[in-house]
Amino acid sequence: MIALCDGVEIGYDDVGTGMPVAFIHGFPHNRTLWAPQVSALVDRARCIAPDLRGFGESSRHGPFSIDQFADDVAMLLRLLGIERPVVVGLSMGGYVAFALWRRHREMVRALVLADTRAGVDSEETRAKRIALMEVARTRGSGAVADGQIVGMIGKSTRAKRPALIDDVHRMLGSASVEGICGALESMLGRADSIPTLPTIDVPTLVIVGAEDVLTPVSEAEILRDAIRGSRLEVIEQAGHVSNLERPAAFNHVLSEFLAALDYE
Repeated sequence: MIALCDGVEIGYDDVGTGMPVAFIHGFPHNRTLWAPQVSALVDRARCIAPDLRGFGESSRHGPFSIDQFADDVAMLLRLLGIERPVVVGLSMGGYVAFALWRRHREMVRALVLADTRAGVDSEETRAKRIALMEVARTRGSGAVADGQIVGMIGKSTRAKRPALIDDVHRMLGSASVEGICGALESMLGRADSIPTLPTIDVPTLVIVGAEDVLTPVSEAEILRDAIRGSRLEVIEQAGHVSNLERPAAFNHVLSEFLAALDYE
């Protein structure tokens, strides 16, 4: 489906009934990242999975920023009449979730922060993002996918599930150059969310793949320690896209978290 939000087309899925759950993908993904979760939860939750601008079926034009991504998601949710969803963000989607909390916290019932971090980039990471923009502009999305795929997927998955490597590579390679560069610029310019963490006072689940080399377990522990009452779940034999690599394990901890919210 396509929604028009302040002149921007936002592609999204909206399926199921029950507790609303908004899934926000990472970089350079699209909403199909969440297919294993949406299919598992469709009987018990209303699952909303948008494409961030620049990705999937959403408009490719800016302005691009993490705050703008958050505002786009908020506009879509309001358009759909959804008031307080559980917000699930992976990687860059976690950055968007933090921005949603800062800018639209009245909309957030609970948070699930998967394979993400709160702090800003190191100088080394900033340099890599700038170099990746040049790769995108000169060699295209396929070259970006080639460079990202190893860090995106854990060593166990690479050894045991070659078909998933191909699937994820296709998703990365389908991203537009405009979206890739816009998202990279957004991440370079994002706010430090470390000061945000103590302000989070809704139920929060932190998930991380044990083999995640991009946002390792140590980053997830920072979130767990700073967000009062939060819970950390480590998914063994999974890397950065833990929801795709170990979907049954990811869905189990997510479903338990959602079930506990039902009793509040």
